[in-house]
Amino acid sequence: MKDLWKSKIVTPLMAMLKQGISHEKIALSIAVGITLGIFPVLGTTTALCAIAAFLLRLNLPAIQLVNFVVYPLQLFLLIPFLRVGGWLFGDRRFLQLGNDIINPVQNDIWGGLGMLWNLTVYAVFLWLIMSPVIIFILYKMLKPALKGLPIGKFSPDGNTAEIKTLQHEDIK
Repeated sequence: MKDLWKSKIVTPLMAMLKQGISHEKIALSIAVGITLGIFPVLGTTTALCAIAAFLLRLNLPAIQLVNFVVYPLQLFLLIPFLRVGGWLFGDRRFLQLGNDIINPVQNDIWGGLGMLWNLTVYAVFLWLIMSPVIIFILYKMLKPALKGLPIGKFSPDGNTAEIKTLQHEDIK
């Protein structure tokens, strides 16, 4: 497990840090990747992360890696987002796992899809309310955590030109 963690998480993040990316951008990439990764509409997070990386000039591999890692969290939070979103908007059809999702679609396809559409819209609104707070908290937690990691700058030929370790005074 430790080797898997190092090879799949630590090593790619270190490689990105050595590409001249600041620890602020890595912290923001991770925070945005986690937040977009839990977006309550399945199948949309990869595109959302790519758009965010482009617009915010974040590292695309970093944000996509984080998006991939938090996919189980997205699945875990999907029903709570649907239920709380429905509750916030006064929709009393609280979903349970299984039959509460499948039966309405099987019995009345259009009515069931309409119910799921409404609950999904409510869940997206809930996510929109929560996402700035999530990004802010994650960014503020990650920025100091990344301060001691080495940051490398590469010359055009790909050789290491300079590697330094961030110090406390490097963090704003």
